[in-house]
Amino acid sequence: MKKFLIAVAAVAALAACSQETKQAAQAVASDVKTDAAAAKAEAASAVSGAVDAAKEAGAKVENAASNAAEAGKEAAAAGKDAAASAVNAAKTAAEDAVTAAKEAAAKAKEAAK
Repeated sequence: MKKFLIAVAAVAALAACSQETKQAAQAVASDVKTDAAAAKAEAASAVSGAVDAAKEAGAKVENAASNAAEAGKEAAAAGKDAAASAVNAAKTAAEDAVTAAKEAAAKAKEAAK
């Protein structure tokens, strides 16, 4: 009978140990599941942040391109105005030179008489 009780006690101890192992495994699995869910949430947040940052950067690039295009148009207009002014100045200088040459020719003709 004593051997039978020892065997029953051993089986009971083994069952209790098995139950503890099962509970520990469940606790570990629960922790892993919780950690995985947290990691998934953090990854989703990071992706969302990256998408928002990319959208903002795209908007800034688009705005910069628009500003550059506007500055280019203004520079072209200023260059056109400067060219027109230079042409007018050259035309005026040429007219003045022609007038001065005519006057010099007239004075030379007068002096030759």
